[in-house]
Amino acid sequence: MTSQRQTGVSPQARGRELARLGRQIWQQLGSVRATASELMIRHPDVCSLQAHRYACGLSQDQAAARYNEVTGHQTSLGGTTVNAWETWARSHGGGGSPPTYSSLLILATAYSRGPHGMADEIISPGDLVAEAYERLAPEDQLSLKLASAKLLPETKPPIIDASKSAKLSSRESSAGENLIGPDFFLDVPTVEYGNPAIRLYSLPNPHSGQLLNLTWTSFGYGLERLISQIKNLGRRLDADACFGINEAGLVMATFLASAQFGRCPIGYLKCNKSHDGITLDNASAYPDLRDAPTIVLCDFEVKHANVVGIITQEIRHRYPGAEIYFAVFGAMTKDPSLEVRNFDDLTGAEIMRAADFAAVFIAATMSPPGIEPPLELR
Repeated sequence: MTSQRQTGVSPQARGRELARLGRQIWQQLGSVRATASELMIRHPDVCSLQAHRYACGLSQDQAAARYNEVTGHQTSLGGTTVNAWETWARSHGGGGSPPTYSSLLILATAYSRGPHGMADEIISPGDLVAEAYERLAPEDQLSLKLASAKLLPETKPPIIDASKSAKLSSRESSAGENLIGPDFFLDVPTVEYGNPAIRLYSLPNPHSGQLLNLTWTSFGYGLERLISQIKNLGRRLDADACFGINEAGLVMATFLASAQFGRCPIGYLKCNKSHDGITLDNASAYPDLRDAPTIVLCDFEVKHANVVGIITQEIRHRYPGAEIYFAVFGAMTKDPSLEVRNFDDLTGAEIMRAADFAAVFIAATMSPPGIEPPLELR
């Protein structure tokens, strides 16, 4: 890994440091899943299988011992097997060996006990191999889908204070904090054989009828959620470019390009409103890309207007054959209570379906009249 080559730190020393960091974050968040997500955000080279182990503060040998405890010591798994599984999960060119479905079930149970072995958190076995899901045997993929479908209705994540995630990453927040509603899962359009269930949250507005002004903390928290959804797509997403719609979308595209896509090129789409609808300003920027590129389109919110549809047509005109993914911070709901039972409960559902995106990522739901980004970015 690049960081090891630069610093000269051995894999063993780095593993010990990440396990120590995992225990520290878990003490603050109290959740293995949340800790694993935070670790992957800070260290993009760490795969989900490793991140869950580090979230429990375990070495590979200790993880193997925990595994054997779960089976009542009917197995004699060793740390080398855990290493082989993690090597496979983070390797895209071969190496290691994939865990079986039954092994993932046992690992999920083992890691659900947390650093002290006494917690009782629900962890989906599919979460452990989120970025390597498509490389599993078809039978194991189907089993994981069925297992996730049974687990998700039982999962009731607590209301999350966005300031915790921000403080963990040493970010300074704006004055005051937005309310972050409880997490829930929603099936959205996605790639073939991809994971349709995204984990998002609601943004309650205490002042009905007024725009909800987001703090920097909430804005960053939403971006972290989008990154998590991209990681859990079910296959690796390598973007050739991130495009931002207007300034708020541009900020989102910049963060995603840097944090998730290896600093890929960034495009800018400046929209001007007119009586006839939306036109694109000459200040818009279109990077040179390969034929039929993979593009992640970023927008701050989606409501009733078909802005994203017009933008998508323009991108496909300039980049024929482009595969376009859509990442939006806030999606407006038809019900002011923010209740969403399915994708069609979003006001922009028909617009997003018509745009024929390869996959859709949504950080949060919002109520009318919408949300306002920090510093009134447009």
